Amino acid sequence: MEAVKVVETELEKVRTAAERFATNVGKVLVGKDQTVRLIFVALLCEGHVLVEDVPGVGKTLLARSSARSLGSSFRRIQCTPDLLPSDIMGLQYFNPKTSEFEFRPGPIVANIVVIDEINRAMPRTQSALLECMQERQITVDLATLPLPRPFLILATQNPIEQEGTFPLPEAQLDRFLLQAGLGYPAADEEGAILARFGESNPLDTLTSVLSGEELLALQGICRQVFVEPSVAGYLVGLVRATRDHADVRLGASPRASLGLHQAAQALAAIQGRNFVIPDDIKALAVPVLSHRLILKPEARLRGCTAATVIEGLLETLPVPAD
Repeated sequence: MEAVKVVETELEKVRTAAERFATNVGKVLVGKDQTVRLIFVALLCEGHVLVEDVPGVGKTLLARSSARSLGSSFRRIQCTPDLLPSDIMGLQYFNPKTSEFEFRPGPIVANIVVIDEINRAMPRTQSALLECMQERQITVDLATLPLPRPFLILATQNPIEQEGTFPLPEAQLDRFLLQAGLGYPAADEEGAILARFGESNPLDTLTSVLSGEELLALQGICRQVFVEPSVAGYLVGLVRATRDHADVRLGASPRASLGLHQAAQALAAIQGRNFVIPDDIKALAVPVLSHRLILKPEARLRGCTAATVIEGLLETLPVPAD
């Protein structure tokens, strides 16, 4: 009984932290509670997030306000076609004062890294991010250096513009835990945006509400959330069904199964539960899986999307009864 009390106390820490984070980001963003919750789920999983939407809806604002809400080192990278891997990773340079080569770290060496318009970087630069996104380390010349923990990338992407952009490779998309969007605000929300940003930018005065050490501790709590075998089987069945779907050329990977499992644990903890239910998996299936699927050309011509494929599977897949 005492162990249950301890777990409940720890879960309360997760729930309270989620509320503080949402309230803080809500000082900048208007009416995006669902997206902000997804961002915090990713933080609890130490997973990277791809924010994709049309220009001007607040993608960069979401990434920067989320990063500022954490009391950790923060860097921002603006991607352009001439951006080089060394501009991100850092380089070895010769110091004439010491007559030795020294390493000058790049902006990737931080806890929270915002990569704006990631699809504007050349494929060579995009591929340089693969190691740090998965292994959380960088290799410069012959030296391999670990990145600080926690380490998370919040990347933004504009799906409309095609000129001067380069599609993200499948290997990189698969390294993003989830993909989020914002959409246009409602009429009353847009009015609130005008009032909030009329005199000053609230991002300038935003303070942190959660330290890196606290976040690491919360991540450990979330990994202890129980996943009953039948619920785990439901998750595996959903992921495997994407590989056999008639409209899908490339389904979700085992990395997607792990990501959905951890995200469901985090979502359950945010809601104050020490166990995962099928509804947690349903709520996260599209954000975690949709960007990993590659549809067949004929399916795309019919207007089929990865989200509709996953939603269709959720409707037909048997749900555990207990």
